[in-house]
Amino acid sequence: MRTKRFSSMVSAFVLMLAAMLLLPSIGATASQPAENGDFGAAEARKVTSALPKRWITADHSQHKVLQGNFTSGPEVTAACLSCHNEAGKQVQKTIHWTWICPQDPNKEMGKAGITLNNFCISMPSNEPRCTSCHAGYGWKDKTFMQNATENDVDCLVCHEQSGTYKKFPTMAGNPVSEPKKFGGKTFLPPNWNVVAQSVGRPGRKNCGTCHFFGGGGDAVKHGDMDSSLFTPSKDLDVHMNAEGANFDCVRCHTTEAHSISGRCYKHPATMDPDKSLINDDQIKRISCASCHTTKPHKPGHKANDHTDIVACQSCHIPAFARVLPTKMYWDWSQAGDKSRKATEDENGKHNYDPKKGEFRWEKNVIPEYHWYNGVMNFTLLTDKIDPNGLVRVNYPVGSRGDPRSRIFPFKAHRGKTPFDKGNNTMVTPHLFPRGKDDPNAYWKNFDWTKSVQSGMDYMNLPFSGEVGFVDTVYYFQTTHMVAPKEKTVACAECHSTKGRLASLTGFYMPGRDSFGYLDIFGWIIVIGSLIGVIGHGAMRILSGPKKG
Repeated sequence: MRTKRFSSMVSAFVLMLAAMLLLPSIGATASQPAENGDFGAAEARKVTSALPKRWITADHSQHKVLQGNFTSGPEVTAACLSCHNEAGKQVQKTIHWTWICPQDPNKEMGKAGITLNNFCISMPSNEPRCTSCHAGYGWKDKTFMQNATENDVDCLVCHEQSGTYKKFPTMAGNPVSEPKKFGGKTFLPPNWNVVAQSVGRPGRKNCGTCHFFGGGGDAVKHGDMDSSLFTPSKDLDVHMNAEGANFDCVRCHTTEAHSISGRCYKHPATMDPDKSLINDDQIKRISCASCHTTKPHKPGHKANDHTDIVACQSCHIPAFARVLPTKMYWDWSQAGDKSRKATEDENGKHNYDPKKGEFRWEKNVIPEYHWYNGVMNFTLLTDKIDPNGLVRVNYPVGSRGDPRSRIFPFKAHRGKTPFDKGNNTMVTPHLFPRGKDDPNAYWKNFDWTKSVQSGMDYMNLPFSGEVGFVDTVYYFQTTHMVAPKEKTVACAECHSTKGRLASLTGFYMPGRDSFGYLDIFGWIIVIGSLIGVIGHGAMRILSGPKKG
């Protein structure tokens, strides 16, 4: 009997030890959302499923003012403003019109300011090409803002629902008046009456036509926004999938007086990202907590303890560019070799263009992670740089000690970008030719010095006459392409020595960090405790009363 009791004790100890050894994997499994769904998501689904179909209260095709014989966009806008008489003024105060952050008193932050990027670099002096995505007609040079009227606002680019309205890529925001080819596609004149009578609430197609193709092409700029989001599968985006919530962009990017919510350069998307609809039904629904609250999982779920330091996106977006490849590297220093043939990579993307240089595209990219409080800092065209190091054209602001900061996922777009070797500043090159005879446009003569001199003169900024190239990085926060709960990031992908957060230092993370002798001392205590338990149990067994 004594032997049986001892054997039972040993078996129990072995089971206990096995359970302890399995704790890491059990923890990793437990970190995944429960099979029946999590608390915050379930609450959000209740609200969205309970919403009735939105009734349209006006059929614009019946309005007599929209049944005229229109021949241009400004004529349609004038008809729109005859009823919506404040809309034009509202639009012209927003960043979608000015391309300057309305909250910036110095008028520096924006495409029309002195910011830049490391993909298509800068808009000024290249307006006719860049402003094909402007919410207006005719921005072909820097005099546009001084001369534009309310009728120059393009209502159709955001509101037409016929699917036939297209601006021409090099005509300063104007559609064509006769058929014209560009990039192998033929652009047709709009049927102005049809597009005018189709207007309604902005859909995903309206927003995506510009935002999915930023930087000069599909998936060039953002890793989490591309044409795959027009009709995404559930695996790609649970919010935008047609069989799920089927959200349009404006469902989260809520709008007041035509000002669309979202980050505005140095200004965060919201000053209170933790406030939810439970607190206030008038908030901007731009953060995850807006619908899901700061405790989105079931009560008692360990993941709820992470929301004060980890952004929802870090766990729920395991990778970006999951369907289409995104551009991850752009080397402008290799541009200009007209004899070099453009070749395709394994993704079917061109990795060289004489006008633009050398590229690298990637799919299923694991994000970089940084502390982020919603604010981005920028290197301006007037700032001094160190050409011997990496120039951060922009970068997220945040730290472990900042209560507003969270660990957040980013696409880091790297490249080699032109700069002024004499003044150690970044530059804005004049790339797109204004007319057939433009001797200074880089895409006309492939002369960097002439191009940069022209661009800097256009901006009234100094240039030494020496062009060099410097290593750069530009960060994009990753917010779209939210995966299903079954495909979120597992605990062990971060809580391990070579995990996703290996490079994010300055704090202790279980499973990733160790303390040498302290860890050894801790294991001695654990092993000693186990030996003590076993010894105590053995002594109790051996010294127990004997049965006859």
